[in-house]
Amino acid sequence: MISTIQSYLNDFAHLIFPHCCEGCGSDILEDHHLLCSACIVKLPETNFISKPNNPIEKIFYGRLNIASAGAAFYFTKDSLMQHLMHELKYKSNKDIAIYLGKLLGIQLLQSGRFDTVDVLVPLPLNPKREAKRGYNQAEMICRGISEVMNIPIEKKAVQRSVFTQTQTNQSRIGRWQNMDGVFTIDNIAALQNKHVLLVDDIITTGATMEACGNMIIKNCNAVLSIATVALTS
Repeated sequence: MISTIQSYLNDFAHLIFPHCCEGCGSDILEDHHLLCSACIVKLPETNFISKPNNPIEKIFYGRLNIASAGAAFYFTKDSLMQHLMHELKYKSNKDIAIYLGKLLGIQLLQSGRFDTVDVLVPLPLNPKREAKRGYNQAEMICRGISEVMNIPIEKKAVQRSVFTQTQTNQSRIGRWQNMDGVFTIDNIAALQNKHVLLVDDIITTGATMEACGNMIIKNCNAVLSIATVALTS
């Protein structure tokens, strides 16, 4: 009897506050998911997080000394992943960022290559941009990873002290030049001698991650790994 009443209450709540897929709008999905099974299948997994010398690691050859790196999905234009990225970056959809962080965290955990990570560091936004957006999407992604892997987040140790223009239309060399001197370490002790996982939403040339990662290694004597939700293909 109690279970029947609870079922009616759940159905009523679903009518008033529908739980719909963020991808296609379907209401046929489990409560703890933001995507239906059909949309989850559409996400283009890279399937290389568990593999050394994968495309993310190759980006940083000779530029940044990293232990492991990986991206969960490929990013392409006019795709479901582009829609989700637009939601989390420009539509203030924190839930999407946390959810994608969980999906990334599951892949990191299953790979066995990130088991010694001590702390998660979200790639920082400049305070002006973060205030305008309302949050740092990389921090929300870290929250999802943390829920899966039970690793603490250190969001204040690294700061983005210089406001930079968007990287979207920059050339590869322009991106590197744009990142020169952008990051500072405000709390060395928080990262000193630790295995740091630097996290962001999407990676293209790696210039931003390179600049931030080198500051962490140089100042904190840290081991560095990198993870992103998506890789531009």
